[in-house]
Amino acid sequence: MSLRSIWSLVLLVPATLVVGDESGGSHGSSSNGESSKGGNKQSNHESPDVHAAAAVDNARFARYTLSVLAAVVVALFVYRVVIHSVRYIRTLTCLNNDTQEYFKTPNLAFGSVKQHLLYAPLLRRRHNREIHFGWFHLGYVPTRFQSLFLFGVIGMNVVLSVYGIEWHGNRTAALSHLRNRTGTLSIVNMIPLVVMAGRNNPLIGLLNISFDSFNLVHRWFGRIVVLQALAHTLAHVVKLHDNGNAILRHALYETFLHLHIALVVVSVAFLWMHLDGLYPQKYLLVVIILWVAERSTRVLLLVYRNVGRGGTKAELELLPGDACRVSIKMARPWTFKPGQHGFITIPSVGLWTSHPFSLAWSDSESHVDSEKGFVATQPDILAPSKLCMSMIVRRRDGFTEKLFQKAERSPLGRTTVTALIEGPYGGRQVLHSYGTVMIFAGGVGITHQVPFVRDLVAGYANGTVATRRVILIWVIQSPEHLEWIRPWMTTILAMDKRRDILRIQLFVTRPRSTKEIHSPSATVQMFPGKPNVDTLIEMESENQVGAMGVSVCGTGGLSDDVRAAVRRRQGVRNIDFLEESFTW
Repeated sequence: MSLRSIWSLVLLVPATLVVGDESGGSHGSSSNGESSKGGNKQSNHESPDVHAAAAVDNARFARYTLSVLAAVVVALFVYRVVIHSVRYIRTLTCLNNDTQEYFKTPNLAFGSVKQHLLYAPLLRRRHNREIHFGWFHLGYVPTRFQSLFLFGVIGMNVVLSVYGIEWHGNRTAALSHLRNRTGTLSIVNMIPLVVMAGRNNPLIGLLNISFDSFNLVHRWFGRIVVLQALAHTLAHVVKLHDNGNAILRHALYETFLHLHIALVVVSVAFLWMHLDGLYPQKYLLVVIILWVAERSTRVLLLVYRNVGRGGTKAELELLPGDACRVSIKMARPWTFKPGQHGFITIPSVGLWTSHPFSLAWSDSESHVDSEKGFVATQPDILAPSKLCMSMIVRRRDGFTEKLFQKAERSPLGRTTVTALIEGPYGGRQVLHSYGTVMIFAGGVGITHQVPFVRDLVAGYANGTVATRRVILIWVIQSPEHLEWIRPWMTTILAMDKRRDILRIQLFVTRPRSTKEIHSPSATVQMFPGKPNVDTLIEMESENQVGAMGVSVCGTGGLSDDVRAAVRRRQGVRNIDFLEESFTW
Protein backbone atom coordinates (compact mmCIF):
# COMPACT_ATOMS: atom_id res chain seq x y z
CA MET A 1 0.00 0.00 0.00
CA SER A 2 1.46 3.40 -0.97
CA LEU A 3 1.77 6.38 1.36
CA ARG A 4 -1.15 8.09 -0.31
CA SER A 5 -3.23 4.94 0.25
CA ILE A 6 -2.45 4.88 3.97
CA TRP A 7 -3.21 8.60 4.32
CA SER A 8 -6.50 8.10 2.50
CA LEU A 9 -7.56 5.31 4.85
CA VAL A 10 -6.56 7.31 7.92
CA LEU A 11 -8.64 10.24 6.70
CA LEU A 12 -11.55 8.20 5.39
CA VAL A 13 -12.16 5.91 8.34
CA PRO A 14 -12.54 8.50 11.14
CA ALA A 15 -14.70 10.66 8.88
CA THR A 16 -16.86 7.70 7.98
CA LEU A 17 -17.15 6.81 11.66
CA VAL A 18 -18.29 10.33 12.53
CA VAL A 19 -20.77 10.59 9.67
CA GLY A 20 -21.97 7.03 10.31
CA ASP A 21 -22.69 7.89 13.93
CA GLU A 22 -24.48 11.10 12.95
CA SER A 23 -26.63 9.37 10.35
CA GLY A 24 -27.07 6.21 12.39
CA GLY A 25 -25.31 4.03 9.80
CA SER A 26 -22.29 1.81 9.36
CA HIS A 27 -21.21 -1.06 7.12
CA GLY A 28 -24.08 -3.30 8.06
CA SER A 29 -26.74 -0.61 8.55
CA SER A 30 -28.78 1.58 6.24
CA SER A 31 -28.52 5.31 5.94
CA ASN A 32 -31.32 6.35 8.25
CA GLY A 33 -31.22 3.45 10.71
CA GLU A 34 -29.81 3.60 14.21
CA SER A 35 -26.71 1.51 14.69
CA SER A 36 -26.11 -0.53 17.81
CA LYS A 37 -23.41 -2.97 18.87
CA GLY A 38 -25.54 -6.01 18.24
CA GLY A 39 -27.23 -5.02 14.99
CA ASN A 40 -28.69 -2.32 12.76
CA LYS A 41 -32.09 -0.97 11.85
CA GLN A 42 -32.95 -0.71 8.19
CA SER A 43 -33.72 2.55 6.46
CA ASN A 44 -37.16 4.07 6.88
CA HIS A 45 -37.35 4.12 3.10
CA GLU A 46 -36.77 0.39 2.48
CA SER A 47 -38.52 -2.77 3.53
CA PRO A 48 -36.92 -5.30 5.90
CA ASP A 49 -36.85 -7.83 3.05
CA VAL A 50 -34.84 -5.47 0.81
CA HIS A 51 -32.43 -4.67 3.63
CA ALA A 52 -31.91 -8.37 4.43
CA ALA A 53 -31.40 -9.21 0.76
CA ALA A 54 -28.76 -6.50 0.46
CA ALA A 55 -26.93 -7.85 3.51
CA VAL A 56 -26.98 -11.35 2.02
CA ASP A 57 -25.58 -9.99 -1.26
CA ASN A 58 -22.75 -8.24 0.59
CA ALA A 59 -21.74 -11.45 2.38
CA ARG A 60 -22.10 -13.50 -0.81
CA PHE A 61 -19.97 -11.12 -2.88
CA ALA A 62 -17.32 -11.04 -0.16
CA ARG A 63 -17.07 -14.84 -0.29
CA TYR A 64 -17.11 -14.73 -4.08
CA THR A 65 -14.15 -12.34 -4.15
CA LEU A 66 -12.07 -14.58 -1.89
CA SER A 67 -13.14 -17.69 -3.82
CA VAL A 68 -12.03 -16.20 -7.13
CA LEU A 69 -8.64 -15.24 -5.70
CA ALA A 70 -8.28 -18.72 -4.20
CA ALA A 71 -9.09 -20.26 -7.59
CA VAL A 72 -6.36 -18.14 -9.20
CA VAL A 73 -3.88 -19.39 -6.58
CA VAL A 74 -4.87 -23.00 -7.27
CA ALA A 75 -4.50 -22.51 -11.03
CA LEU A 76 -1.06 -20.93 -10.64
CA PHE A 77 -0.01 -23.73 -8.30
CA VAL A 78 -1.02 -26.36 -10.86
CA TYR A 79 0.96 -24.45 -13.51
CA ARG A 80 3.97 -24.30 -11.19
CA VAL A 81 3.80 -28.07 -10.54
CA VAL A 82 3.62 -28.82 -14.28
CA ILE A 83 6.58 -26.55 -15.11
CA HIS A 84 8.64 -27.91 -12.21
CA SER A 85 7.91 -31.49 -13.30
CA VAL A 86 8.93 -30.76 -16.90
CA ARG A 87 12.21 -29.21 -15.79
CA TYR A 88 12.94 -32.03 -13.38
CA ILE A 89 12.38 -34.67 -16.05
CA ARG A 90 14.47 -32.62 -18.49
CA THR A 91 17.33 -32.48 -16.00
CA LEU A 92 17.32 -36.24 -15.40
CA THR A 93 17.05 -37.02 -19.11
CA CYS A 94 19.92 -34.74 -20.09
CA LEU A 95 22.50 -35.57 -17.42
CA ASN A 96 24.35 -37.88 -19.82
CA ASN A 97 23.11 -36.34 -23.07
CA ASP A 98 25.46 -33.77 -24.60
CA THR A 99 23.31 -32.93 -27.65
CA GLN A 100 19.82 -32.67 -26.07
CA GLU A 101 18.24 -32.24 -29.51
CA TYR A 102 14.76 -33.19 -28.35
CA PHE A 103 14.52 -30.31 -25.85
CA LYS A 104 15.93 -27.83 -28.35
CA THR A 105 12.65 -27.85 -30.29
CA PRO A 106 9.95 -25.64 -28.74
CA ASN A 107 6.28 -26.35 -28.21
CA LEU A 108 4.70 -23.92 -30.69
CA ALA A 109 1.53 -23.29 -28.67
CA PHE A 110 3.35 -22.67 -25.40
CA GLY A 111 5.97 -20.61 -27.22
CA SER A 112 3.21 -18.35 -28.52
CA VAL A 113 1.78 -17.99 -25.01
CA LYS A 114 5.20 -16.99 -23.67
CA GLN A 115 5.80 -14.56 -26.53
CA HIS A 116 2.45 -12.77 -26.45
CA LEU A 117 1.38 -13.12 -22.81
CA LEU A 118 3.87 -14.33 -20.18
CA TYR A 119 6.99 -12.44 -21.35
CA ALA A 120 5.27 -9.55 -23.11
CA PRO A 121 5.24 -6.03 -21.66
CA LEU A 122 1.87 -4.32 -21.61
CA LEU A 123 2.43 -2.36 -24.81
CA ARG A 124 5.69 -2.45 -26.78
CA ARG A 125 8.99 -2.84 -24.91
CA ARG A 126 8.89 -0.97 -21.63
CA HIS A 127 8.38 -2.98 -18.43
CA ASN A 128 11.12 -2.86 -15.82
CA ARG A 129 11.52 0.90 -15.86
CA GLU A 130 9.58 3.29 -13.70
CA ILE A 131 7.28 5.84 -15.29
CA HIS A 132 8.05 9.44 -14.37
CA PHE A 133 6.10 12.61 -15.03
CA GLY A 134 8.45 15.27 -13.75
CA TRP A 135 8.77 14.65 -10.02
CA PHE A 136 5.88 12.19 -9.96
CA HIS A 137 6.61 8.45 -9.88
CA LEU A 138 3.77 6.29 -11.17
CA GLY A 139 5.31 2.88 -10.54
CA TYR A 140 6.39 0.11 -12.92
CA VAL A 141 4.47 -1.04 -15.97
CA PRO A 142 3.04 -4.56 -15.42
CA THR A 143 3.55 -7.31 -17.97
CA ARG A 144 0.68 -8.31 -20.23
CA PHE A 145 -0.20 -11.31 -18.05
CA GLN A 146 -0.04 -9.21 -14.88
CA SER A 147 -2.19 -6.56 -16.57
CA LEU A 148 -4.77 -9.18 -17.57
CA PHE A 149 -5.00 -10.33 -13.95
CA LEU A 150 -5.22 -6.76 -12.65
CA PHE A 151 -7.89 -5.80 -15.18
CA GLY A 152 -9.86 -8.86 -14.08
CA VAL A 153 -9.56 -8.00 -10.40
CA ILE A 154 -10.48 -4.36 -10.97
CA GLY A 155 -13.40 -5.29 -13.23
CA MET A 156 -14.66 -7.84 -10.71
CA ASN A 157 -14.58 -5.29 -7.90
CA VAL A 158 -16.34 -2.64 -10.00
CA VAL A 159 -19.12 -5.05 -10.95
CA LEU A 160 -19.55 -6.42 -7.43
CA SER A 161 -19.63 -2.91 -5.99
CA VAL A 162 -22.71 -1.92 -7.97
CA TYR A 163 -24.43 -5.17 -8.97
CA GLY A 164 -27.94 -5.70 -7.62
CA ILE A 165 -28.39 -2.18 -6.27
CA GLU A 166 -31.76 -0.64 -7.18
CA TRP A 167 -30.47 2.56 -8.77
CA HIS A 168 -33.87 3.53 -10.15
CA GLY A 169 -35.58 3.13 -6.81
CA ASN A 170 -35.23 5.11 -3.60
CA ARG A 171 -32.05 7.25 -3.75
CA THR A 172 -31.34 6.99 -0.01
CA ALA A 173 -31.66 3.20 -0.01
CA ALA A 174 -29.38 2.91 -3.07
CA LEU A 175 -26.69 5.01 -1.42
CA SER A 176 -27.03 2.93 1.75
CA HIS A 177 -26.50 -0.27 -0.22
CA LEU A 178 -23.55 1.22 -2.10
CA ARG A 179 -21.96 2.32 1.16
CA ASN A 180 -22.35 -1.10 2.77
CA ARG A 181 -21.21 -2.98 -0.34
CA THR A 182 -18.06 -0.95 -0.99
CA GLY A 183 -17.18 -0.91 2.71
CA THR A 184 -17.44 -4.70 2.93
CA LEU A 185 -15.40 -5.29 -0.25
CA SER A 186 -12.78 -2.80 0.91
CA ILE A 187 -12.23 -4.83 4.08
CA VAL A 188 -12.20 -8.12 2.17
CA ASN A 189 -9.56 -6.83 -0.27
CA MET A 190 -7.32 -5.98 2.68
CA ILE A 191 -6.73 -9.74 3.12
CA PRO A 192 -4.77 -10.20 -0.16
CA LEU A 193 -3.30 -6.73 0.35
CA VAL A 194 -1.66 -7.79 3.63
CA VAL A 195 -0.66 -11.25 2.37
CA MET A 196 1.18 -9.78 -0.62
CA ALA A 197 2.97 -7.17 1.46
CA GLY A 198 4.86 -9.65 3.65
CA ARG A 199 8.44 -10.71 3.09
CA ASN A 200 7.42 -14.13 4.41
CA ASN A 201 4.45 -14.39 2.05
CA PRO A 202 3.88 -18.18 1.76
CA LEU A 203 2.63 -17.78 -1.81
CA ILE A 204 6.14 -16.78 -2.97
CA GLY A 205 7.46 -20.28 -2.43
CA LEU A 206 4.19 -22.05 -3.18
CA LEU A 207 3.71 -20.43 -6.59
CA ASN A 208 7.35 -19.62 -7.40
CA ILE A 209 6.44 -15.98 -8.01
CA SER A 210 8.84 -13.23 -7.00
CA PHE A 211 8.29 -10.75 -4.18
CA ASP A 212 8.69 -8.06 -6.85
CA SER A 213 5.58 -9.31 -8.68
CA PHE A 214 3.58 -9.60 -5.47
CA ASN A 215 4.69 -6.09 -4.52
CA LEU A 216 3.33 -4.75 -7.82
CA VAL A 217 -0.04 -6.47 -7.30
CA HIS A 218 -0.01 -5.35 -3.64
CA ARG A 219 0.07 -1.73 -4.76
CA TRP A 220 -2.90 -2.22 -7.05
CA PHE A 221 -4.91 -3.90 -4.31
CA GLY A 222 -4.03 -0.91 -2.13
CA ARG A 223 -5.52 1.39 -4.75
CA ILE A 224 -8.65 -0.75 -4.95
CA VAL A 225 -9.03 -0.68 -1.15
CA VAL A 226 -8.67 3.10 -1.08
CA LEU A 227 -11.09 3.68 -3.96
CA GLN A 228 -13.71 1.45 -2.36
CA ALA A 229 -13.19 3.20 0.98
CA LEU A 230 -13.60 6.50 -0.85
CA ALA A 231 -16.82 5.30 -2.49
CA HIS A 232 -18.00 4.11 0.92
CA THR A 233 -17.36 7.57 2.36
CA LEU A 234 -18.81 9.49 -0.59
CA ALA A 235 -22.01 7.50 -0.15
CA HIS A 236 -22.29 9.47 3.13
CA VAL A 237 -21.81 12.65 1.07
CA VAL A 238 -18.35 13.28 2.49
CA LYS A 239 -15.84 14.65 0.04
CA LEU A 240 -12.17 14.09 0.91
CA HIS A 241 -9.02 14.77 -1.03
CA ASP A 242 -6.09 12.33 -1.25
CA ASN A 243 -3.06 14.34 -0.10
CA GLY A 244 -0.53 11.50 -0.39
CA ASN A 245 2.51 12.10 -2.56
CA ALA A 246 4.81 9.48 -4.12
CA ILE A 247 7.66 12.01 -4.10
CA LEU A 248 8.04 11.53 -0.34
CA ARG A 249 8.28 7.76 -0.77
CA HIS A 250 11.23 8.06 -3.14
CA ALA A 251 13.05 10.90 -1.43
CA LEU A 252 12.71 9.69 2.15
CA TYR A 253 12.43 5.91 1.92
CA GLU A 254 13.23 5.14 5.57
CA THR A 255 10.78 7.76 6.83
CA PHE A 256 8.12 6.49 4.47
CA LEU A 257 8.62 2.88 5.53
CA HIS A 258 8.14 3.48 9.25
CA LEU A 259 5.35 5.99 8.74
CA HIS A 260 3.73 3.42 6.46
CA ILE A 261 3.73 0.78 9.23
CA ALA A 262 2.52 3.21 11.90
CA LEU A 263 -0.37 4.41 9.76
CA VAL A 264 -1.38 0.84 8.96
CA VAL A 265 -1.78 0.17 12.69
CA VAL A 266 -3.77 3.38 13.19
CA SER A 267 -6.00 2.67 10.18
CA VAL A 268 -6.77 -0.88 11.28
CA ALA A 269 -7.54 0.31 14.81
CA PHE A 270 -10.06 2.85 13.51
CA LEU A 271 -11.59 0.24 11.23
CA TRP A 272 -11.95 -2.21 14.12
CA MET A 273 -13.89 0.36 16.14
CA HIS A 274 -15.96 1.31 13.12
CA LEU A 275 -16.96 -2.32 12.48
CA ASP A 276 -17.68 -3.15 16.12
CA GLY A 277 -20.39 -5.83 16.22
CA LEU A 278 -20.79 -6.05 12.42
CA TYR A 279 -20.10 -9.12 10.28
CA PRO A 280 -17.33 -7.51 8.10
CA GLN A 281 -15.27 -7.34 11.29
CA LYS A 282 -14.41 -11.03 10.85
CA TYR A 283 -12.60 -10.21 7.61
CA LEU A 284 -10.64 -7.50 9.37
CA LEU A 285 -9.75 -10.04 12.07
CA VAL A 286 -8.21 -12.23 9.34
CA VAL A 287 -6.21 -9.21 8.14
CA ILE A 288 -4.93 -8.54 11.66
CA ILE A 289 -3.98 -12.20 12.25
CA LEU A 290 -2.09 -12.38 8.95
CA TRP A 291 -0.25 -9.11 9.57
CA VAL A 292 0.71 -10.00 13.16
CA ALA A 293 1.77 -13.52 12.14
CA GLU A 294 4.05 -12.23 9.36
CA ARG A 295 5.62 -9.57 11.59
CA SER A 296 6.09 -12.05 14.44
CA THR A 297 7.75 -14.53 12.09
CA ARG A 298 10.20 -11.88 10.95
CA VAL A 299 11.08 -10.92 14.52
CA LEU A 300 11.58 -14.54 15.59
CA LEU A 301 13.79 -15.30 12.59
CA LEU A 302 15.79 -12.12 13.18
CA VAL A 303 16.45 -13.10 16.79
CA TYR A 304 17.26 -16.72 15.91
CA ARG A 305 19.73 -15.82 13.16
CA ASN A 306 21.56 -13.06 14.99
CA VAL A 307 21.37 -13.41 18.79
CA GLY A 308 23.81 -15.57 20.72
CA ARG A 309 27.09 -17.24 19.69
CA GLY A 310 28.80 -13.88 19.61
CA GLY A 311 26.12 -12.28 17.48
CA THR A 312 26.32 -11.37 13.80
CA LYS A 313 29.22 -9.25 12.54
CA ALA A 314 29.72 -7.46 9.24
CA GLU A 315 33.11 -6.62 7.77
CA LEU A 316 33.02 -3.53 5.53
CA GLU A 317 35.68 -3.30 2.82
CA LEU A 318 36.06 -0.25 0.58
CA LEU A 319 36.14 -1.03 -3.16
CA PRO A 320 36.84 1.04 -6.28
CA GLY A 321 33.90 2.43 -8.20
CA ASP A 322 31.92 3.80 -5.24
CA ALA A 323 31.17 0.43 -3.70
CA CYS A 324 31.99 -1.64 -0.66
CA ARG A 325 32.00 -5.34 0.07
CA VAL A 326 29.95 -6.44 3.11
CA SER A 327 30.89 -9.86 4.51
CA ILE A 328 28.42 -11.16 7.07
CA LYS A 329 29.45 -13.72 9.71
CA MET A 330 26.17 -14.94 11.10
CA ALA A 331 25.46 -16.36 14.52
CA ARG A 332 23.26 -19.07 12.97
CA PRO A 333 23.72 -19.17 9.20
CA TRP A 334 21.36 -20.71 6.70
CA THR A 335 22.18 -22.94 3.73
CA PHE A 336 23.26 -20.74 0.87
CA LYS A 337 21.52 -21.04 -2.53
CA PRO A 338 21.96 -19.02 -5.73
CA GLY A 339 19.53 -16.13 -6.07
CA GLN A 340 19.04 -15.47 -2.37
CA HIS A 341 18.96 -12.04 -0.78
CA GLY A 342 18.77 -10.77 2.78
CA PHE A 343 17.68 -7.61 4.57
CA ILE A 344 20.57 -5.98 6.37
CA THR A 345 20.44 -3.76 9.45
CA ILE A 346 23.62 -2.12 10.77
CA PRO A 347 22.75 -0.17 13.94
CA SER A 348 25.84 2.06 13.78
CA VAL A 349 24.79 3.17 10.27
CA GLY A 350 21.00 3.13 10.48
CA LEU A 351 19.35 1.74 13.62
CA TRP A 352 15.83 1.38 12.23
CA THR A 353 16.60 0.76 8.57
CA SER A 354 16.54 -2.62 6.85
CA HIS A 355 17.64 -2.89 3.22
CA PRO A 356 17.69 -5.82 0.76
CA PHE A 357 20.92 -6.93 -0.96
CA SER A 358 21.72 -9.95 -3.12
CA LEU A 359 24.04 -12.53 -1.59
CA ALA A 360 26.92 -12.86 -4.02
CA TRP A 361 29.16 -15.40 -2.30
CA SER A 362 29.35 -17.84 0.58
CA ASP A 363 32.38 -19.44 2.19
CA SER A 364 33.11 -21.31 5.36
CA GLU A 365 35.17 -19.30 7.80
CA SER A 366 38.89 -19.61 7.14
CA HIS A 367 40.73 -22.08 9.35
CA VAL A 368 44.30 -23.26 9.69
CA ASP A 369 45.07 -26.76 8.49
CA SER A 370 46.99 -28.33 11.40
CA GLU A 371 48.88 -30.76 9.17
CA LYS A 372 49.81 -28.52 6.26
CA GLY A 373 50.06 -25.26 8.16
CA PHE A 374 48.21 -22.93 5.77
CA VAL A 375 44.88 -21.13 5.77
CA ALA A 376 42.22 -22.97 3.81
CA THR A 377 38.59 -22.37 2.88
CA GLN A 378 35.75 -24.60 1.80
CA PRO A 379 34.00 -23.18 -1.27
CA ASP A 380 31.41 -25.93 -1.53
CA ILE A 381 28.17 -24.00 -1.97
CA LEU A 382 25.99 -26.90 -0.86
CA ALA A 383 27.67 -27.40 2.51
CA PRO A 384 25.39 -26.59 5.47
CA SER A 385 28.14 -25.06 7.61
CA LYS A 386 28.41 -21.67 5.91
CA LEU A 387 29.50 -18.92 8.26
CA CYS A 388 30.29 -15.99 5.95
CA MET A 389 28.10 -14.52 3.23
CA SER A 390 29.17 -11.56 1.12
CA MET A 391 27.47 -8.90 -0.94
CA ILE A 392 28.42 -5.80 -2.89
CA VAL A 393 26.75 -2.50 -1.95
CA ARG A 394 26.86 0.30 -4.53
CA ARG A 395 27.02 3.82 -3.18
CA ARG A 396 23.71 5.64 -3.60
CA ASP A 397 21.73 7.87 -1.23
CA GLY A 398 20.66 7.30 2.36
CA PHE A 399 21.80 4.04 3.96
CA THR A 400 24.27 3.04 1.24
CA GLU A 401 25.90 6.49 1.33
CA LYS A 402 26.39 6.25 5.11
CA LEU A 403 27.70 2.70 4.78
CA PHE A 404 30.25 3.77 2.17
CA GLN A 405 31.38 6.72 4.28
CA LYS A 406 31.88 4.48 7.31
CA ALA A 407 34.14 2.17 5.31
CA GLU A 408 35.92 5.15 3.75
CA ARG A 409 36.76 6.68 7.13
CA SER A 410 38.12 3.41 8.51
CA PRO A 411 41.86 2.58 8.54
CA LEU A 412 42.82 0.84 5.28
CA GLY A 413 39.18 1.10 4.19
CA ARG A 414 38.16 -1.87 6.30
CA THR A 415 36.17 -2.17 9.54
CA THR A 416 33.96 -4.61 11.44
CA VAL A 417 30.56 -3.65 12.85
CA THR A 418 27.64 -5.32 14.59
CA ALA A 419 24.88 -6.23 12.16
CA LEU A 420 21.55 -8.02 11.82
CA ILE A 421 20.50 -9.98 8.75
CA GLU A 422 16.99 -11.19 7.97
CA GLY A 423 16.41 -14.00 5.51
CA PRO A 424 16.86 -15.96 3.43
CA TYR A 425 14.54 -14.65 0.74
CA GLY A 426 14.53 -15.54 -2.95
CA GLY A 427 16.47 -18.49 -4.28
CA ARG A 428 13.53 -19.57 -6.47
CA GLN A 429 15.32 -19.92 -9.79
CA VAL A 430 16.99 -23.22 -10.65
CA LEU A 431 18.88 -23.39 -13.96
CA HIS A 432 19.99 -27.04 -13.84
CA SER A 433 17.55 -28.25 -16.54
CA TYR A 434 18.83 -25.95 -19.31
CA GLY A 435 21.45 -27.24 -21.72
CA THR A 436 22.43 -23.63 -22.54
CA VAL A 437 22.33 -20.77 -20.06
CA MET A 438 22.92 -17.10 -20.92
CA ILE A 439 23.41 -14.85 -17.90
CA PHE A 440 23.18 -11.07 -18.34
CA ALA A 441 24.23 -8.66 -15.59
CA GLY A 442 24.32 -4.89 -15.49
CA GLY A 443 26.60 -3.18 -12.95
CA VAL A 444 26.03 -4.37 -9.40
CA GLY A 445 23.44 -6.83 -10.75
CA ILE A 446 26.40 -9.21 -11.08
CA THR A 447 25.99 -10.03 -7.39
CA HIS A 448 22.79 -11.90 -8.16
CA GLN A 449 24.33 -13.78 -11.09
CA VAL A 450 27.73 -14.90 -9.74
CA PRO A 451 26.26 -17.69 -7.55
CA PHE A 452 24.47 -19.17 -10.57
CA VAL A 453 27.70 -19.27 -12.56
CA ARG A 454 29.47 -20.99 -9.68
CA ASP A 455 26.62 -23.45 -9.18
CA LEU A 456 26.45 -24.45 -12.85
CA VAL A 457 30.21 -24.89 -13.25
CA ALA A 458 30.32 -27.04 -10.11
CA GLY A 459 27.29 -29.04 -11.26
CA TYR A 460 28.84 -29.65 -14.68
CA ALA A 461 32.05 -30.95 -13.11
CA ASN A 462 30.02 -33.22 -10.80
CA GLY A 463 27.64 -34.40 -13.52
CA THR A 464 24.54 -33.21 -11.65
CA VAL A 465 23.16 -30.66 -14.16
CA ALA A 466 21.99 -30.78 -17.77
CA THR A 467 23.90 -27.58 -18.57
CA ARG A 468 26.64 -27.78 -21.23
CA ARG A 469 27.13 -24.11 -22.14
CA VAL A 470 27.19 -21.07 -19.81
CA ILE A 471 27.73 -17.57 -21.18
CA LEU A 472 28.09 -14.66 -18.74
CA ILE A 473 27.64 -11.15 -20.19
CA TRP A 474 28.47 -8.38 -17.73
CA VAL A 475 27.97 -4.70 -18.64
CA ILE A 476 30.01 -2.26 -16.55
CA GLN A 477 30.93 1.42 -16.82
CA SER A 478 34.60 1.13 -15.89
CA PRO A 479 37.22 -1.65 -15.66
CA GLU A 480 37.68 -0.81 -11.98
CA HIS A 481 34.29 -2.40 -11.34
CA LEU A 482 35.96 -5.74 -12.01
CA GLU A 483 37.50 -5.44 -8.55
CA TRP A 484 34.06 -5.94 -7.00
CA ILE A 485 34.11 -9.67 -7.72
CA ARG A 486 37.76 -10.36 -8.59
CA PRO A 487 38.44 -12.85 -5.73
CA TRP A 488 35.24 -14.75 -6.48
CA MET A 489 35.84 -14.90 -10.23
CA THR A 490 39.40 -16.09 -9.57
CA THR A 491 37.91 -19.01 -7.65
CA ILE A 492 35.43 -19.77 -10.44
CA LEU A 493 38.08 -19.61 -13.17
CA ALA A 494 40.17 -22.14 -11.24
CA MET A 495 37.28 -24.63 -10.89
CA ASP A 496 37.49 -28.06 -12.47
CA LYS A 497 36.30 -28.24 -16.13
CA ARG A 498 35.51 -24.53 -16.15
CA ARG A 499 36.99 -24.03 -19.65
CA ASP A 500 34.66 -26.70 -21.06
CA ILE A 501 31.48 -24.90 -20.09
CA LEU A 502 31.99 -21.20 -19.22
CA ARG A 503 32.61 -18.18 -21.43
CA ILE A 504 32.66 -14.62 -20.11
CA GLN A 505 32.10 -11.44 -22.12
CA LEU A 506 32.70 -8.06 -20.46
CA PHE A 507 31.35 -4.86 -21.99
CA VAL A 508 32.83 -1.56 -20.72
CA THR A 509 30.58 1.36 -21.63
CA ARG A 510 32.85 4.21 -20.43
CA PRO A 511 36.51 3.20 -20.78
CA ARG A 512 39.04 5.95 -20.12
CA SER A 513 41.27 4.66 -22.90
CA THR A 514 41.49 1.78 -25.34
CA LYS A 515 44.42 0.37 -23.35
CA GLU A 516 41.98 -0.65 -20.63
CA ILE A 517 40.20 -2.99 -23.04
CA HIS A 518 42.07 -6.27 -23.34
CA SER A 519 40.92 -9.90 -23.33
CA PRO A 520 42.81 -12.16 -20.87
CA SER A 521 41.97 -15.36 -22.79
CA ALA A 522 39.71 -16.89 -25.41
CA THR A 523 37.11 -17.71 -22.77
CA VAL A 524 37.26 -14.31 -21.02
CA GLN A 525 36.83 -11.43 -23.48
CA MET A 526 36.45 -7.68 -23.04
CA PHE A 527 34.76 -5.24 -25.44
CA PRO A 528 34.15 -1.47 -25.46
CA GLY A 529 30.61 -0.07 -25.57
CA LYS A 530 27.23 -1.65 -24.98
CA PRO A 531 26.38 -5.17 -26.12
CA ASN A 532 24.01 -5.90 -28.96
CA VAL A 533 21.74 -8.14 -26.93
CA ASP A 534 19.73 -9.41 -29.87
CA THR A 535 22.87 -10.44 -31.78
CA LEU A 536 24.37 -12.22 -28.78
CA ILE A 537 21.23 -14.24 -28.14
CA GLU A 538 20.90 -15.05 -31.83
CA MET A 539 24.47 -16.37 -32.00
CA GLU A 540 23.92 -18.62 -28.99
CA SER A 541 20.51 -19.83 -30.10
CA GLU A 542 21.97 -21.03 -33.41
CA ASN A 543 24.35 -23.31 -31.50
CA GLN A 544 22.31 -23.96 -28.39
CA VAL A 545 22.36 -27.30 -26.63
CA GLY A 546 18.95 -28.40 -25.39
CA ALA A 547 16.58 -25.85 -23.90
CA MET A 548 18.00 -22.37 -23.29
CA GLY A 549 17.48 -20.26 -20.19
CA VAL A 550 18.23 -16.52 -20.42
CA SER A 551 18.59 -14.77 -17.06
CA VAL A 552 19.00 -11.02 -16.54
CA CYS A 553 19.63 -8.79 -13.54
CA GLY A 554 20.48 -5.18 -14.26
CA THR A 555 19.02 -1.88 -15.38
CA GLY A 556 15.49 -1.64 -16.69
CA GLY A 557 16.77 -0.95 -20.20
CA LEU A 558 18.96 -4.06 -20.24
CA SER A 559 16.11 -6.21 -18.92
CA ASP A 560 13.73 -4.88 -21.56
CA ASP A 561 16.27 -5.54 -24.36
CA VAL A 562 16.80 -9.14 -23.19
CA ARG A 563 13.05 -9.68 -22.83
CA ALA A 564 12.39 -8.41 -26.37
CA ALA A 565 15.15 -10.60 -27.86
CA VAL A 566 13.82 -13.72 -26.11
CA ARG A 567 10.24 -13.00 -27.19
CA ARG A 568 11.27 -12.74 -30.84
CA ARG A 569 12.60 -16.30 -30.77
CA GLN A 570 9.59 -17.99 -29.22
CA GLY A 571 8.35 -20.69 -31.56
CA VAL A 572 11.79 -20.93 -33.21
CA ARG A 573 13.83 -22.14 -30.26
CA ASN A 574 12.93 -23.44 -26.80
CA ILE A 575 14.00 -20.39 -24.76
CA ASP A 576 12.85 -19.27 -21.31
CA PHE A 577 13.20 -15.74 -19.92
CA LEU A 578 14.19 -15.32 -16.26
CA GLU A 579 14.27 -11.83 -14.75
CA GLU A 580 15.43 -10.68 -11.33
CA SER A 581 14.54 -7.20 -10.13
CA PHE A 582 13.59 -5.41 -6.95
CA THR A 583 11.07 -2.58 -6.79
CA TRP A 584 9.28 -0.88 -3.92
